[in-house]
Amino acid sequence: MRFQYDTIGERFVESKTTAAFAAADTHTLLGALDALGGVRGLDTLDLACGYGYNTRLLARGGARRAVGVDISEEMIRLARAHGVIGGNGVGALERAVGAVRPVGAAASGAHEDTGAARGAASRGEAASMEAASAEAASISAASIETASIEAASIEYVVADAAKLPQMGPFDLATAVYLFNYAADRSALHAMFRSIRANLRDGGRLLAIVPNAGAYPNVDWSPYGVRIVDRVQEGDAPLLKAQFLTQPPADFEFREWAHADFAEAAVEAGFSTVGWQPNRTPPADGARDEAYWTAYRAWPISSLMTCTA
Repeated sequence: MRFQYDTIGERFVESKTTAAFAAADTHTLLGALDALGGVRGLDTLDLACGYGYNTRLLARGGARRAVGVDISEEMIRLARAHGVIGGNGVGALERAVGAVRPVGAAASGAHEDTGAARGAASRGEAASMEAASAEAASISAASIETASIEAASIEYVVADAAKLPQMGPFDLATAVYLFNYAADRSALHAMFRSIRANLRDGGRLLAIVPNAGAYPNVDWSPYGVRIVDRVQEGDAPLLKAQFLTQPPADFEFREWAHADFAEAAVEAGFSTVGWQPNRTPPADGARDEAYWTAYRAWPISSLMTCTA
């Protein structure tokens, strides 16, 4: 389980950019970042960064520093290979989750020119124009300048989240599907302690974590992932699953309860722990409201929020 993403490789990129559950997770994270007032000027840490999608999202939002950490050397290689702007699928994902807003339009209640979503929107708008060569020529100089700014703020590090070196302090940490890979309770608590040690007092942790108890009652196949088995062993059941890519990519993780995550956060020194339901993107021709209503009835994940 520790190095499974070295084998999954590019199929994780495919899942991230096409699966409905990933679109919902990104929409949820963008909403949470907006609610905090955005990331402009903040030092940010992205754990379980994979190929760097969320790390780049933080940089686009104006983070002073965006550090992506993953235990997989292959994921970090992919993150660096995808560069600052990312692969072709990044712009498509941003549009799918509603990250692209009309130029100059600000979210209600948010400060002008702040927020990761607006930073992502401006890049997503540029990405949507790449297909038109005439438009691409007119924005090339601005794109190069933007890329240079983003490149200066992004770092990628191969590290175990349970044994993080001191890299901070950071104002914000994100962790999308990190804690479910803790092999045992000791590793789970170590992850939270490592994150807390790298956050400033008052810093925030935003974590997307799986919801327990769905298998075998719920089929998540329409949303891009399938649980194929549940094995009772160790401190938490082991779930065997597949990303529904072409071909499917096998992976496994631990089915920790939300109470286990909260206990580890409190033990690590976080002063508050909260939960928010997963948010879904606006309905469209490919995924209508009935589709998202069914997903919200038993979503794959929830948002965990902690204050250091």
